[in-house]
Amino acid sequence: MLQINDNITIEDWELTEQFVRSSGPGGQNVNKVSTAVELRFEAERSPNLPAPVKTRLRKLAGRRWTNEGALILQVEETRSQARNREIARQRLIELIQKALHKPKRRIPTRPTLGSKKRRLASKKARGDVKSLRGKVDPTD
Repeated sequence: MLQINDNITIEDWELTEQFVRSSGPGGQNVNKVSTAVELRFEAERSPNLPAPVKTRLRKLAGRRWTNEGALILQVEETRSQARNREIARQRLIELIQKALHKPKRRIPTRPTLGSKKRRLASKKARGDVKSLRGKVDPTD
């Protein structure tokens, strides 16, 4: 069981771990030992996550979210299976905690008259500088 915060815990049946062979350096060890972990969290079926948190989690997960509504995290950072498992679980906790935070709603504002005038004045000054870069007429 994973403790996310005081109210939310993830049950063991919602998590599935699968150990696969890791890519990259490691000598002969990489061909023999399955150290990389693939953590699958059945987020869509989870009764502990509220619906708005699930939608935010889906957006944060991106490509890691499957069509069945599962979140898949793959970790192959270390050569230790236990350490990779800890890292995967920690990443899942961090991702869910990030999804728990409701983003602040942006209130659209309009630029002030002064800022508009300053912007146009700077554009005019820049245009004047560029216009002075033209070819010099030798007849003058």
